[in-house]
Amino acid sequence: MRLAAENVAIERGGRLVIAGLSFEARSGAPLLLVGPNGSGKSTLLRAIAGLLPLTGGALTLEGGAADASIGEQAHLLGHADGLKGALTAHENLAFWAATLGGGSLSPAAQAPSDALRRLGLSHIADFPVRALSAGQKRRVALARLVVARRPIWLLDEPTTALDAAAQALFADVMREHLSAGGVILAATHGPIGLDGAAQLMLGPLPAVGVAP
Repeated sequence: MRLAAENVAIERGGRLVIAGLSFEARSGAPLLLVGPNGSGKSTLLRAIAGLLPLTGGALTLEGGAADASIGEQAHLLGHADGLKGALTAHENLAFWAATLGGGSLSPAAQAPSDALRRLGLSHIADFPVRALSAGQKRRVALARLVVARRPIWLLDEPTTALDAAAQALFADVMREHLSAGGVILAATHGPIGLDGAAQLMLGPLPAVGVAP
C-alpha cells in the first residue's frame, strides 16, 4: 500500500497552513510528522482523514480498497480521546467495534476484551471511563485501533499521557500493524518507539505581506 501526496495545499480559517507538500507513506514504513506547534501536523492528518478539504494538490492511495475513500480506510486518533464518560471501557470499545467494525476493512479486528488486555487494561474493563486516569483513557482510545481495523493509522501525539510501560505496549501494537502491511503517519514532538522511522519536517509558512 502506498499513500502519496503531491503538491498539497491546505487552508484553515482562510490562512494557508500547508503549501506545495509532497510525500509518500508505504506499508510497513512509519512516517513521523515533526515540526513546531502551528506547522500543520494536525491539519495534515485531518485532511488525509477527509475532515478538511485540500486547497490544492492531490492525495492518492495505491493498494487500498477500490470502493472506499482514503478517509474510510483510515483511523484518525486526535488529541481528544473520543470516549463516552458514562460508559465503561469495554462498552466504549464495543460501541466503536459495532460502529466501525466488520466488512473487508476490518478482517482482523480484536474483541474489546482482547484489545483491553493487549493495552494492559483488563482490570478496568468494567469501570466507567470518567473514573479513569488520563493515561488509562488514552489507552482505551488507542485500543479502538484494533477493535475496528483500518489499514491507515493517522496518529496525533498518540503517546500523550502514557507512562513508559504503556508507551512500550503501544509501540508493540504499532509494530504489529506495520508488520501486517499497515501504514502509520504520526504527528509527534518526540520518539514514539518506532526505531528507524522516516521523518517529514513541517514548518510554519511565512506570513503574507509582512516585511522581513
